[in-house]
Amino acid sequence: MKRVAILGCENSHANKFLAEIRDNPAYSDYEVVGIYSNEDEAAKKLSDEFGVPVLDSYDAAVGKVDGLIITARDGKYHYEYAKPYIASGIPMFIDKPITADPDEAVEFMRVLRDGGIRICGGSSLGQADEIIALRESVLTEKDGKTMGGVVRAPLQSDSPHSGIYFYAAHLVEMLSVVFGRYPKSVKAYAVENQKTVVFRYESYDVVGIFTEHAYKYFAARFSEGGSEGGVIVGSLKWFKREFSEFDALMNGDAQHISYDDFISSVFVIDAIARSLECGEEVTLRKYEV
Repeated sequence: MKRVAILGCENSHANKFLAEIRDNPAYSDYEVVGIYSNEDEAAKKLSDEFGVPVLDSYDAAVGKVDGLIITARDGKYHYEYAKPYIASGIPMFIDKPITADPDEAVEFMRVLRDGGIRICGGSSLGQADEIIALRESVLTEKDGKTMGGVVRAPLQSDSPHSGIYFYAAHLVEMLSVVFGRYPKSVKAYAVENQKTVVFRYESYDVVGIFTEHAYKYFAARFSEGGSEGGVIVGSLKWFKREFSEFDALMNGDAQHISYDDFISSVFVIDAIARSLECGEEVTLRKYEV
């Protein structure tokens, strides 16, 4: 059996993954040793629905699992939850935002790398068919070179769960997958009920529109010969792809993303926050895992 624990079960990843383990015959060899949440009601609800044990603490499954799924609503807990399990060398799925602090993100990745921990995760929006198709168009220069783009996603800048970090990762993940993880600079503007961000790349700009508490997603690419994109429709397929990637790690496969790239979204969100605070165009902080 592949024994796993889920730490932090306050968001959609926990119940989607539990349903996938329960309902997909491909994962009949999985055993959920336990789930943990710092919100007792969230853990109880999933325990009642899926019949899985509730852990007394986030470190209660140390030495009892072959893999770890970390999906806390607030990214500031992810590194804390992972620490007790690092010595075990087990693969980990880490939800968005990876952390809510750039310096902690680098330390987190260095510890994982040095411990030989293979990882996957991040925002599920990167798994959307529409985003994957746009990325392919950028890579193949469909209809000519890329001239820019627009990405829209929700924001909860007033969230008690590390503020802007809570939801900004969705837009940043879409941006990163399609146009690249390292824009040269960021300029953010705050207007009523939205934040508008200009992401400057080497030869074009992408406009990001964060809409406060308006849960719609959109992405488009503009090329020399046309434009493509549209509304992004939520799909269970995103979560299935994510769990399939985690299962590949459980089967011994190599991770598909570098440790540096895995935390790039944290530094993009940091740049957005700094630009909103100072009102100026800012560059991403340099880092290396």
